Amino acid sequence: MKNEKKQSKTLNILLWITQIILSLSLIGGAFIKLFLSPEELAEMFPWTAENRGLLMITAIIDLLIGVGLLLPSINRPKLNLSILSAYGLVALMMGASIFHIRRGESSDIGINIFFLLLALFVIWGRQTKK
Repeated sequence: MKNEKKQSKTLNILLWITQIILSLSLIGGAFIKLFLSPEELAEMFPWTAENRGLLMITAIIDLLIGVGLLLPSINRPKLNLSILSAYGLVALMMGASIFHIRRGESSDIGINIFFLLLALFVIWGRQTKK
């Protein structure tokens, strides 16, 4: 019983750390996409030069998912929103991976896969806690 409680506390801490990392990364990425000049963005992410609309859409989605991963867990009104945000992140990372593969940028999907795996961990961990 004591070992199970400790394991649950450890899992909760790992989930919080994961959610904070994902949230800050996504919110930071959203601000970069929204507030850097097109020239600066094109240097960092070459695909942005010809896809301004997609850039703005992904920035807004990044921001919403980043807030959705963290805020509901802090307020505790509905933990399900964090889980739904993590599912949204899985979909976003799958779409981003496909986008980069189709553009011949397969070497750029490492971070997408990493975020996808972290999101799956959040989904698993938050669903098993119920």
